Amino acid sequence: MTTPLPVFRLLLAISAGLILTGLPSPSRAQNIVVMVNGDPITDFDIDQRAKLDQLTTQKTPPRQEVIKELIDDKVKLKEGKKFGVDPGVSDVNQSYEGMAQRMRISPEQLTKSLESKGVRPETLKGRMKAEMVWTSLVRGRFKEKLLVGERDVAQAVQAQTGDKLQIEGTEYKMQPIVLIVPRGSSAAFLETRKKEAETYRSRVASCEEANSLFRSTPNATIRDSVTKTTAELPEALRKVLDDTPIGHLTAPELTKNGIEMVVLCARKPTMIDTPKKREVREKMYQEKYEKTQKAYLDDLRKAAMIEYRNR
Repeated sequence: MTTPLPVFRLLLAISAGLILTGLPSPSRAQNIVVMVNGDPITDFDIDQRAKLDQLTTQKTPPRQEVIKELIDDKVKLKEGKKFGVDPGVSDVNQSYEGMAQRMRISPEQLTKSLESKGVRPETLKGRMKAEMVWTSLVRGRFKEKLLVGERDVAQAVQAQTGDKLQIEGTEYKMQPIVLIVPRGSSAAFLETRKKEAETYRSRVASCEEANSLFRSTPNATIRDSVTKTTAELPEALRKVLDDTPIGHLTAPELTKNGIEMVVLCARKPTMIDTPKKREVREKMYQEKYEKTQKAYLDDLRKAAMIEYRNR
């Protein structure tokens, strides 16, 4: 899962060393401002979240906006427990440690950095937990709704670029094989190697057999398997691979390396992907996710018992 944008900004802000004020006075800290489903939000909670938000955005957030964030977190956590989504201390600590690792510092250094700016590590961990719960809830409960169809992606790419994309294609898994022919070899030697290649073609019926044979054959080598799709191969090679039975070798071809063949390990239908399609798909998914999570959260807020004590 990718790092949420607010957390990413927080990484930068902590590294930049912003200076914030200290902790609020004890007399004001425990004053309850809002009750959310019987769970209190205090002045101290608001002050802490405000500092964390300022550290993240480098802007002073409006108090009411901070209160709304805290209410949302309470609502998300309650909904998570309802569906059994409740990360434990070890899960949250692991996420915290992961954040420190991305900053190339230790968790202890992250804690000291936060505390030097008046933010308790528990404040950051609390926000992280709410994000973990919410992401899991939305993706889990609305999995089908968040699906992005390949044809929709192709149509979106065509609308943007004018390019008509092939949606369905074939994926080929293969291993290149070379029978070495030294430079300056005689025509007779070359003919002998070609006959050897044809003999190997008649013997090999699987990738396993090809690996066993060519890894122990002198002056021959078999390379690691590669996987290519229709979009990545020239038409002539696609035709050769389509005409080759799975597990068998393609016809030998003379190249500068020697006599080359390919053993076809697998061939299966696939959806063709391109960098542009991945970019469009990710954007379409994010738009669906934002719309879905907003509607979900709005419904939860309407159903929640929210009581303001002191604004």
